[in-house]
Amino acid sequence: MPILLARGLTKTFGDFEAVKGIDVEVAKGEAFGFLGPNGAGKSSTMKMVAATSPRTGGELSMFGLDPDVDGAAIRARLGSCPQQDNLDEELTVEENLHVYGRFFGLPRAVIRERTEELLDFAQLTERRRDKVEPLSGGMKRRLTIARALVNDPDVLLLDEPTTGLDPQARHVLWDRLFRLKRRGVTLILTTHYMDEAEQLCDRLVVMDHGRIVAEGSPRALIQEHSTREVLELRLPVDGHDESDGGHTELAHLVEGVGERVEALPDRLLIYADHGDAALETVTDRGLQPVSALVRRSTLEDVFLHLTGRTLVD
Repeated sequence: MPILLARGLTKTFGDFEAVKGIDVEVAKGEAFGFLGPNGAGKSSTMKMVAATSPRTGGELSMFGLDPDVDGAAIRARLGSCPQQDNLDEELTVEENLHVYGRFFGLPRAVIRERTEELLDFAQLTERRRDKVEPLSGGMKRRLTIARALVNDPDVLLLDEPTTGLDPQARHVLWDRLFRLKRRGVTLILTTHYMDEAEQLCDRLVVMDHGRIVAEGSPRALIQEHSTREVLELRLPVDGHDESDGGHTELAHLVEGVGERVEALPDRLLIYADHGDAALETVTDRGLQPVSALVRRSTLEDVFLHLTGRTLVD
């Protein structure tokens, strides 16, 4: 039986339908991601999965249990890492773990043992007696995840786990999460970072306006919704700046090159299986690019193609 199973899952707030009948299935030990722009329905879905917000319609089960009936039993087997750290900054690092362990009614001896394990896991042993407030953002994030593991959960829910962290802290956190996955912990996460999704997720869904618009592994999604390579092309704009339209007025010059052309104010994106061949075609037409870059397609190309480049508030 899947760890998470949803069929036709919906969530409404008054007249607004945040989640519009989605189907999701997550297997034990899997790292599964929800991607989508703001307002796509990711957070509403995660709250229903966490048994903290009731569903409006459809079917939903965690561990084979109904969140509307067995919410407490489900939450006891979950670890939750919210988007914003909600640590008690007046307590020390180890005191945060002790207090959280007591919330679950764990014996003091078990809490002490798990605190030692989690401090080592989060690389915070040397900071155990430090107050939380002066810690760096990366340290606080590692402590938040360690705290979410104090009850030895079967599933760890992560809402934007590395938002606001510098690249070094993000990579350290990725390593910690990868180790959890190897231990058999199921990870369910939301993220805005496409490279994070590619690093961590076995499978993911892309959500937009409350619906799932694509599902699969990162590699499969790239193969299905993009080309092998992308040619990023900058052409002379003859005095037109970006506010005048820039490259959006030059797209016709490369029409038919590659499978798809996307015009941005500052460059043209030509999607083709062979970027160098596409560049040769461009130069054969007599065009002289200011710059040209051939790169591999990424999950970000898929995400923007499916959800658009317009900012959603």
